[in-house]
Amino acid sequence: MQEIFNKYINYLEAERNASPYTVRNYTTDLLGFFQFLRAKGIGSLKEVDKHTLRDYLSQLMELGFVKASIARKLSAIRSFYRYLQREEMITSSPVATTSSPKLDKRLPLFLTIEEMKRLLEAPDLAAPQGQRDQALLELLYASGLRVSEVVNLNQEQVNLDSCEIRVSGKGSKERMVLMGKPAARALSAYLSQGRTNLLGNKRSNALFLNRYGQRLTERRVQRILEKYANIAGIDRRVYPHMLRHTFATHLLDGGADLR
Repeated sequence: MQEIFNKYINYLEAERNASPYTVRNYTTDLLGFFQFLRAKGIGSLKEVDKHTLRDYLSQLMELGFVKASIARKLSAIRSFYRYLQREEMITSSPVATTSSPKLDKRLPLFLTIEEMKRLLEAPDLAAPQGQRDQALLELLYASGLRVSEVVNLNQEQVNLDSCEIRVSGKGSKERMVLMGKPAARALSAYLSQGRTNLLGNKRSNALFLNRYGQRLTERRVQRILEKYANIAGIDRRVYPHMLRHTFATHLLDGGADLR
């Protein structure tokens, strides 16, 4: 079972080009499932049937896992069994007839236009970090990009004249993303002044740099958002994905088509 698992993880990384985050989650979820099988005395994947899976889901519910976590774990198992079928290690999948728990619908959290305005005005533009931070906030709000996509941007991917960004997203799929003029102006100011100061005598093609001239990390972006949310007087937790929801919500409120 361990050998098959190792081959599957290699398949995810090499052939599926799955992100490190996906590989980590699938690894954790599958190892938990294997632990359950060992506790049940099941030594072969061929012995697993729909009743085994139902017992596993029941145990997760008893342990207090929320529906979303259970659905994610089942998704990892389903993907694993698809791989086993693809490699002809099994003829049928016990997951095929097992449905995921129905998820509770939650409304996405977003900032109001007034809150967003205060957030964008919070950075100190007299400092290189302030110029960087305003460009970062403007871009997150204007483009709806994921924080992982923003921190991985390089200078050559941004076209300020056409207000376009070439983004490498999930599964290394490339797409073109638009931004508005305020974001383009903020980026232009940052690139001509702030970024040059942060880079110093180092070399990097990363768009957003930290004070050491190195690529900004996702964790640092989270801290930056928390800092300016506090300065802007926003009395709730603000995180990068909230700006993605804010981008979409404000577009819809402005009359944009859902698609």
